Amino acid sequence: MKLASFPNAVNPPARRPALEGASILCFAHDWGSDPTSKTHIMKILARKNRILWVNSIGMRRPAPSGRDFRRLLRKLAQGLKGCIRVEPNLFVTSPLVVPIPGWKPADRLNAAILSAALRRSCRRAGLHRPILWSFMPNVGRLLGRLDERMVIYHCVDEYSAFAGVPREAILGMERDLVRRADLVLTSSRTLRDERQDLNPNTHFVSHGVDVPHFSRALDPALPVPADLRDLPRPVVGFFGLLAEWIDFDLVEALARQRPRWSFVLLGKEVARVGPLRRLPNIHLLGQKPYAELPAYCRGFDAAIIPFRTNHLTLRANPLKMREYLAAGLPVVSTPLPEVAHYWPLVRLAEGPSAFGTALEEVLETGRSPEKDRARVLAMESESWEARVAEIERLIDRSDPEGRGAS
Repeated sequence: MKLASFPNAVNPPARRPALEGASILCFAHDWGSDPTSKTHIMKILARKNRILWVNSIGMRRPAPSGRDFRRLLRKLAQGLKGCIRVEPNLFVTSPLVVPIPGWKPADRLNAAILSAALRRSCRRAGLHRPILWSFMPNVGRLLGRLDERMVIYHCVDEYSAFAGVPREAILGMERDLVRRADLVLTSSRTLRDERQDLNPNTHFVSHGVDVPHFSRALDPALPVPADLRDLPRPVVGFFGLLAEWIDFDLVEALARQRPRWSFVLLGKEVARVGPLRRLPNIHLLGQKPYAELPAYCRGFDAAIIPFRTNHLTLRANPLKMREYLAAGLPVVSTPLPEVAHYWPLVRLAEGPSAFGTALEEVLETGRSPEKDRARVLAMESESWEARVAEIERLIDRSDPEGRGAS
């Protein structure tokens, strides 16, 4: 018998990568807001795969407020649009649900409504046997209803620690999802360590950064925005959601200690920041488009991560840290475990006195063309493309069907 009669025994067919030509059903926040890790990852995957992005199905019951009423109206308008294409291989749908998370009758009803609606959306978007990839912890009731070939839970926050969510219900939903997932990814080491006992196939994959985008801050031809360029220097900057995890008391204390400095906060206000408005050297400039952030970074002399230290932030991995560094900025942060891995690129300080001293030191010694460029170069290996390649390797090993696209 000739061996050539059995070519596959000698030359087995090449295994197709798990994330090439695949269908991905992604549960995340609402599409169209500022890019987060979810956005960056899915946009890269959409180059070779077909993706249906499911806007947030909510983890918090609406409060009797104008903000939540407007959000409900917006969700209703989004839902009526159906499944829409936003990029060549990326579709977005915003299914309507009963907004009472954590109440079992509503959860069961939502699972039935969602699974039917998402099966229709998958057909319209051309998805077949999708990878169910959730950045949210509350999708466990959908498992097995969507003809998924694989389940990935990508945990980027301690969701039970957010204000206003039904904590025990979210914890229960997440434990169930972690146990049942084929692969669990986490954005911090602490999140990984706390989930590995429930699922040994749990891996830490850090955030990435768009280095070409933020390194534009070092381009002398890039103009500093008009609302920033004439402020007294030094300018200490922050961008991101102005939410309950920001230590506004720390920012206020820093501004009072150094009245000649300018403190600039960019971002949507979702927490009360009233006391900050009373100080003339604190400038709340509102939310800015992602495209404009490098120009604002060019106008900063240093950047800060003034997070409170609590159950939520100790498990966080601030995306803005890498974005600041990719813009060449010296950074001072409150002591967060994931940020500590970037010392001495980032200075850690706790309390107004130590934080102010650290800022003075980085402003005096941390800026030069060589040092700014060194911070950018340190981020070159942390691109989103590198992170996605790392994730692809983990998926390729974890695919329960032992093959690529179905």
